[in-house]
Amino acid sequence: MKLIAPRDGPVVRRQSVWTRATHWLWAIALFFLLLSGLQIFMARPDLYIGTQSGFAFDNSIFSIGAVVENGVLRGVTDLFGHRFDTTGWLGAVWQNGQLVPQSFPGWMVIPTYRDLASGRVVHFFFAWVLGATLLVWLISSLVNRHLVRDVLPRGRDLKALPRDVADHVRLRLHHGRSYNPLQKVSYFAVLFVALPLMILTGLTMSPGFNALAPWTLDLFGGRQTARTIHFVVMLSLVAFFVVHIAMVVLAGPFNELRSMITGRMRIDPEETQP
Repeated sequence: MKLIAPRDGPVVRRQSVWTRATHWLWAIALFFLLLSGLQIFMARPDLYIGTQSGFAFDNSIFSIGAVVENGVLRGVTDLFGHRFDTTGWLGAVWQNGQLVPQSFPGWMVIPTYRDLASGRVVHFFFAWVLGATLLVWLISSLVNRHLVRDVLPRGRDLKALPRDVADHVRLRLHHGRSYNPLQKVSYFAVLFVALPLMILTGLTMSPGFNALAPWTLDLFGGRQTARTIHFVVMLSLVAFFVVHIAMVVLAGPFNELRSMITGRMRIDPEETQP
């Protein structure tokens, strides 16, 4: 089982300064977007499909709340009509040694206390950072051909994808000059599906943007559906981040971090490349 690059492999320049800079800006922006987004979500911790929502409707597909049963506060989470006890994690969380009715613990939100206005300011600022960084990455990657050369999946990548997935499952990790098929497909999905979808659904929740581009409401089936899609994409990005970090650790964190800090990476000997 090979988890790190061989010592006798050559060190090559793998990442450009533009790729490295945008990578770390994305990491910072997504961190603050996640925690400030959860702060905003606490103002109405429910998700709906369709155009209507509110206290007059009982059509939520996901809801976080708190109930008092026999004088005891409990956190509850409803998902598609099924209720789960999430006391201490969601709905009713520990604060100063006692349970309080709050959707998320303080460490999961920015600010750490209930403050919708500040959460919105932080969220919108880093949303602009995310959008601008994505644009900078796209332009630079077109100019230096990083997009075509390293990210855009080709026919041979899709053909080799099942084998590459099997190698990752068996922890047979390769270190090449370019991304492997699974990396290409994953990065393409994040950069050209998840992030644009996150930005567009976020804009669709804005009444001002609806006035400018009302077609987005029809595209996503209403503001509430857009909000639900926004939340689901966020969860997908969190899952991607967890897997991404796990792969970095298993592939050799020093080598992988060096690649994203200095741009240089030790790869497998040429004769062992697939």
